Amino acid sequence: MLQRFLLVGAVVLLLLLIILAAVRIFVFRQEDEEVYIELDDKEISAAKPEMKVDLLTVNENSRPGTQSGKIAGIVIHYTANPGSTAQQNRDYFEGLKDSGQTQVSSHFVIGLEGEIVQCVPTWEVAYASNHRNQDTVSIECCHPDESGKFTEETYRSMVQLTAWLCEKFGLEEDDVIRHYDVTGKNCPKYFVEEEGAWEQFKSDIGRALSK
Repeated sequence: MLQRFLLVGAVVLLLLLIILAAVRIFVFRQEDEEVYIELDDKEISAAKPEMKVDLLTVNENSRPGTQSGKIAGIVIHYTANPGSTAQQNRDYFEGLKDSGQTQVSSHFVIGLEGEIVQCVPTWEVAYASNHRNQDTVSIECCHPDESGKFTEETYRSMVQLTAWLCEKFGLEEDDVIRHYDVTGKNCPKYFVEEEGAWEQFKSDIGRALSK
C-alpha cells in the first residue's frame, strides 16, 4: 500500500512540475512578445530619411527615459501651432524641463520644409499619445496655417519617415493611426476633417512599403 501511495505521489509531483514548466515558458514567451524589438537599418528596404538627431534632456516633463514596449503602431499628430518650425517645437519640448508647464513630447517632428528632427529615441516613451505611449512611435507634423493642411515637403517626409518606421518595427499601413483614433482629439486636424486625405496618406505609405 505504501509503495502505491509513493507511486501516485511521484506521478502527481511530476505532473505538477510539467505544468509549472509549461506556465513558466508561456510567461516568458508573453514577456518576450512585449519587449522592444527593431530591425537593423541594413534589413530595411524602405529608404531612411535624412534627419537631425537632437535628443531632449532626460526629464519628467518631456523625456522620462522610460523604456518602450513592443511597438505596435505609429501615431500621426499635428503641432496646432501654425507656421512654427520643427526645431521650434523640439525646443519647446526641451523647455518643459524648466517650466514644468505640462508633459508633452514626440519622437519626431517634421517641419514645413520637410526637415525631420528626432527628439526622443524610439526605444523610449514620449508623452504624445496618452494610453498608447508605451507601444507607439509618435510623429508631430508642422503646418503653415489654421487649416492644418501640410505642405508638399512635409507630406513627402511624413510618408517616407512613416514607411521607414513601419518596416523597422514590422508594421503595415493599417498600423498607422491618428491621435484622433486614440482619444477622439481633433489631431491631426486636416486628416480628421478630410477623411479622404487620411486614406490617401495610408495608401501612399503602402506604396512606399511595396517598393
